[in-house]
Amino acid sequence: MEHITIRPISDLRTKLTEISKEIHESNQPIYLTKNGYGDMVLMSMEAYQEMIENNEIYLKMKEAEIYAELNTKRLSHEEVFNNLHEFIDSL
Repeated sequence: MEHITIRPISDLRTKLTEISKEIHESNQPIYLTKNGYGDMVLMSMEAYQEMIENNEIYLKMKEAEIYAELNTKRLSHEEVFNNLHEFIDSL
């Protein structure tokens, strides 16, 4: 289970190095509050990039799912791999 860290936004002024270290060591975001309410999320560049890539994969899978629902043509795995090999050989 993911450990959730919540800190006041004022910690950015006094504990930025500590926060940065915690983010990179845990590879988890830190949630910041302002006046007791959620305000921002801080995360490492690596975690952000991974999140973006996962989102892109999810969107492509969702697009394929919608296409499959709208298209009745189905290919066997042999047809898919043959088409893929032909495409790669043409490059």
